Amino acid sequence: MAGRTAVGLDIGTSGVRAAELAFGKGPATLQRFGQVALPVGAVRDGEVADPQLVADAIKHLWSTAKFSSKRVVLGVANQKVIVRQVDLPWMPSDELRKSLPLQVQDFIPIPVEQAILDFHAIEEVQDGAGSRALRVLLVAAARDMVQGALEAVKKAGLTPVQVDLTPFAVLRSLGRVDEVGAATSGSNGGAEALVDVGAKVTNIVIHQNGIPRFVRILLMGGDNITDAVSERLGVPFEQAVGVKQQLGMAPVRGEVTSDHPAARVIESSAGSFVEEVRGSLDYYLAQAASVPLHRVVLSGGGARLAGLGQRLAAATRLPVEPGAATAALRVGKTGLSADQLSYVEPQIAVPVGLAMGVAS
Repeated sequence: MAGRTAVGLDIGTSGVRAAELAFGKGPATLQRFGQVALPVGAVRDGEVADPQLVADAIKHLWSTAKFSSKRVVLGVANQKVIVRQVDLPWMPSDELRKSLPLQVQDFIPIPVEQAILDFHAIEEVQDGAGSRALRVLLVAAARDMVQGALEAVKKAGLTPVQVDLTPFAVLRSLGRVDEVGAATSGSNGGAEALVDVGAKVTNIVIHQNGIPRFVRILLMGGDNITDAVSERLGVPFEQAVGVKQQLGMAPVRGEVTSDHPAARVIESSAGSFVEEVRGSLDYYLAQAASVPLHRVVLSGGGARLAGLGQRLAAATRLPVEPGAATAALRVGKTGLSADQLSYVEPQIAVPVGLAMGVAS
């Protein structure tokens, strides 16, 4: 593996970002990271709407960040991706993957011929008849959505070598055993929730010892709050971003940070977002096979909203910590200063995790 590199490409609603990792002995090295804003409407709710606009942004990203390779791992997460936990008859992985179209139609709301199917094995179980079965996270992505993203990448002159689920990328980059230990693999077998807040899409993945147990993709994020502020004040989106960041979110439900007219709007819209996240975690905990959660790890550009972590901690009654994808990496000559790297840390988890998939 010495000398191997991989580039993870994240096409978000508001921008494209990529990270290049080098693999050798010991931790991977972050060699490059860059991001470029997207025009409004180029990507809608995580789905590429205008491949040419996205391709132009990717070209600009490659010209400025100086990535050494044009081979990329692409992530997807939007309303056209379905992730379900199901039990399937046990068989070797290769055979099971080939047989998916014959077995999963009842589990997904789209015709199998219009979907790209995959699975992530969780554990071996017994079905109701006592036969050997495999519990998996079934992933079904609409073929036309994936093709739209691939078209943009190819128009940019890049070669997509793999398409991955964005929540799995977040798991690779942030889901690990650390000094706390109990968060991921304590003696009581606890789990942790990773919450990556994007502009319009939020990825939630709950894992135990690095094994994903639950995935949910929410079609809401930081821009929903900004849109509410923009509408309430009648100001441009960019100005609303500044107001949102200046005011932040009150750590206590029902309170506001000031008497500014936008404060109540932020409380309402951000409060609804927190409740959606809490509801997703409660849904997981209500399942018979769930295990207790020990913490929440927060990442993504939307996680920069002041007060969000405290509010989420109050709603879930769990400690909430910021994600640090670079903590397990060596940092090479990225071209970024320490302050710049610290600023982009919340947004680096997805492209880093995508690149990590090449080595897993």
